Amino acid sequence: MFKPTPNPPETDDTTPYEFPGSKKFHEAAERALDHYLKPNALTLRFHKPSTMFQVAPDQDSESLLVHACESLAQASLMTSDIAAYIDLP
Repeated sequence: MFKPTPNPPETDDTTPYEFPGSKKFHEAAERALDHYLKPNALTLRFHKPSTMFQVAPDQDSESLLVHACESLAQASLMTSDIAAYIDLP
């Protein structure tokens, strides 16, 4: 009977603590990974949402129109940049 995949290679049963300094290196690597992958909760900066779109009577029409105009101009620029990379058949 033909097997479509070969047997997995044999691996040595070694621990990461095989030589005296490896445990220290492993702990240092864990600290480095924790620093980047598990940041401290105190260092996180939370995004404060814009109050521009809240229902508030003190928002003037001019500010809303300027914001809408800038948003549409940015969206137009992004779509033209994306269109430059699309290849049509």
